[in-house]
Amino acid sequence: MTTQTDQHMPEQELPQTSATEMTTQQAGETHAQTHTGPHISIKPDIVARIGTFPITNSLLLSVFVFAVFAALVAGYNSELKKKKKSSFFYTIHGFVRGIHSFFESALGDRTDYFFPLVGAFFFYILLNNWSGLLPGVGSILYHEAPLFRANTADLNTTVALAIITMVYVQYVGIKIVGAKSHVGKFVNFASPIAFFVGILEIISEFSRILSFAFRLFGNIFAGEVLLAVVAFLIPYGASFPFLLLETFVGLIQALVFAMLSAVLFRLAVSEHH
Repeated sequence: MTTQTDQHMPEQELPQTSATEMTTQQAGETHAQTHTGPHISIKPDIVARIGTFPITNSLLLSVFVFAVFAALVAGYNSELKKKKKSSFFYTIHGFVRGIHSFFESALGDRTDYFFPLVGAFFFYILLNNWSGLLPGVGSILYHEAPLFRANTADLNTTVALAIITMVYVQYVGIKIVGAKSHVGKFVNFASPIAFFVGILEIISEFSRILSFAFRLFGNIFAGEVLLAVVAFLIPYGASFPFLLLETFVGLIQALVFAMLSAVLFRLAVSEHH
């Protein structure tokens, strides 16, 4: 009896060992599958810290974009003082004049007053949108996370831009139209209907922050995900048409944000009846 039991023991242990190996192999395959797909994250990844202040990949790329933007402005101002201008000056000047003329349709005689901020919105958003399409952005990894990411694909940035816009709307409304006239649009006790309309106006002002922020963020983040998925599925050449598409989308989104800001600025300085 003892001999028969000993002979059957290895046969009982074999399935247990095999099951353990299969479980380990499946876990390894699951772990590998988790790390082989494209890196997609709604929030930016932290790549470093200065004390307790986190440095995200979107902030890192925005610093580079800001440096490029500042260099272009410095170069333009330097050329502006020269008698003989270079082709660089005429290229930038023609582009700026074209954008200035484009916003005249919304701002009218207030174009020169609002263009510094509206133009800054346009060029900053455009450069950040296009920076996300540069080679290496999203593909250079640091601790399994992209080292660079477009700043406008970060919801913190788009919310900040939307808040700046709406705060400035209230500022210019009070400054140019007057506090009584501007606040009267939101607080009006002339009649129950006027009071109710004022409440709706207040809600509308806050909802514009959300619509501004999520419109820009959603379009740029969707493009980022599209390019990441296409590049993962078909690594060579297939993403080029989508790069052209996202270049156009980046331009349109910069124009939309700046133009909507210009329209709100213009409405804020108009007399309310």
